[in-house]
Amino acid sequence: MTEPDVQGLQRRLAEFAASRAWQPYHTPKNLAAALSVEAAELLEIFQWMTPDEAERVMDDPEAAHRVADEVADVLAYLLQFCRVLGIDPLQALSAKIDRNERRFPVGRPPGRAARPDRHSAE
Repeated sequence: MTEPDVQGLQRRLAEFAASRAWQPYHTPKNLAAALSVEAAELLEIFQWMTPDEAERVMDDPEAAHRVADEVADVLAYLLQFCRVLGIDPLQALSAKIDRNERRFPVGRPPGRAARPDRHSAE
């Protein structure tokens, strides 16, 4: 069995939605809303946990299953959102990391962005 790739997963999700005639509902707005809801459901699992309990959440098989399911839901909606808008999620992430490496140079105190050059194109 081969490892899944982003495009393959996007294709499977699109086929799944198409076979159920869900495409009219998969608008950028609806997918962004669904993504937000699923992210909130992931957060809900951790809502009343202490930091130590959160670190050990995957030790409990039932909690681990819930976390994995919510991660899958978040990723599914994110991949569908990207497909609808023509965004390559891996390229978008790589570009964001590049920008953050410039914004937050090594050695700068945490949370302090570098001052942007007023004449740069960023």
